[in-house]
Amino acid sequence: MSKRTRIFIGILLAYALGVGWLMYRQLEDIDPRYRESAEESLVETAQLVATLVERQSVDGTLQAEALGPVFQALYARRFEADIFGFRKTRVELRAAVTDRDGRVVFDSLGRETGKDHSQWRDVRLALQGEYGARSTPDIAGDHRTTVMYVAAPIRVNDRIIGVVSVGKPVQSFGQFVEAARRKTVLVGVTSAAAVLLLAVIVSLWLVRPFGVIADYVRYVRSQRSFSLPRLGRRALGAIGAAYDEMRDALAGHSYVADYVQTLTHEVKSPLSAIRGAAELLQEPMPDADRARFAGNIAREALRIQELVDRMMELTALESRRGLDTVAPVALGPMLRDLAAAARHAGAPRGVTVDLDVPPEEDVPSVEGDAFLLQRAVANLLSNAVDFSPNGGTVTLAVKRARHTVAITVRDRGPGVPQYAEGKVFEKFYSLARPGTQKKSTGLGLPFVKEIAELHQGRVTLTNAPDGGAVATLALPSFA
Repeated sequence: MSKRTRIFIGILLAYALGVGWLMYRQLEDIDPRYRESAEESLVETAQLVATLVERQSVDGTLQAEALGPVFQALYARRFEADIFGFRKTRVELRAAVTDRDGRVVFDSLGRETGKDHSQWRDVRLALQGEYGARSTPDIAGDHRTTVMYVAAPIRVNDRIIGVVSVGKPVQSFGQFVEAARRKTVLVGVTSAAAVLLLAVIVSLWLVRPFGVIADYVRYVRSQRSFSLPRLGRRALGAIGAAYDEMRDALAGHSYVADYVQTLTHEVKSPLSAIRGAAELLQEPMPDADRARFAGNIAREALRIQELVDRMMELTALESRRGLDTVAPVALGPMLRDLAAAARHAGAPRGVTVDLDVPPEEDVPSVEGDAFLLQRAVANLLSNAVDFSPNGGTVTLAVKRARHTVAITVRDRGPGVPQYAEGKVFEKFYSLARPGTQKKSTGLGLPFVKEIAELHQGRVTLTNAPDGGAVATLALPSFA
């Protein structure tokens, strides 16, 4: 994965994590807000009931009997209330009255009458003239049965003679909490998707307003016959190209800076060698030494020239949105010509090149740019010959899989070291050749990778089980 892709994905991840964190905080904040609203309502209800009891207890004796018929009639009432889509048909409010010792003298549900509630937080604080509230489950350990209670003191002649505690099951407003959470998640996901879509649209508008459509229309016009799967693959390829350009637009500065830094590092070594040789040539020396240093200058200058040329080729390839021309490519003749050229290159070291290609009528075909595919396979063959031992064998083969055509190049060299397995397709990364211990420009395999991606294919380099390395160029099969 290139640094451009990592930077772009990092931006998306940072945005997603930020939205996720905000949504998490918002979801966590919903339940406390509903509880605060319910508690505020319970405070007023408790004060109301306490006032009613005070009017019945004017002589200082706690009188709560009048609440019994009221709550019986209240619980018997049936009604229908549509509250933001939720149907409510009965009253769930409960109330209890305790005397000055905290013993229950009235319970609207009839469960706690006669019990000691003096240690409950709401009752204890209210008996002291302070604000008291608590949340207690009806069934121990089951938070779904939690009930919120708020207490208010009953005062007669400035003396507290008891406490009214009113409660409401949390489950009664829990449905509103769940609905609010669902709506928050829906709004958050929709907003995040809308922002990402807007980013894609703006990036495409800035980078290539009509490039995707133009490329796709050009491709459709060039087809000899209509093939829905083929057009679908092409459409996905166009979308992928648009994604790459959006990524490059967002991370372009870092990408260029990284490119310049790496190129500067690669050029520094040959420039130092040229400078050193030039300084030595200014001193008197034998003709043989002078010729050797002049050769060093020429060799290092050629190395810089090769590096610049390959860099320009790769940069031009990366800037392409797609293939300019797409046509059937006859793999048989192309692979035979490349094998012959590779045999000539390997002859001085005794390296042979075997060709494993089916008969002409059975050779699978692909569609693409014949010149680029030829360059890609030539690069793989050149690497295989360089890493083969003296007298070794390189095998070039082609075979058809289910939906792909695989071109493989295998050598019998040392293979890919474990530390280099994830780096061989990085720009400027190169391994020393076994025979000369020299390194290449490190741009050959990245060049092959770009060609493969332009053809909606992929390239891999792995170690063979019995030694050597296997490079595979997999391309979509259109036959």
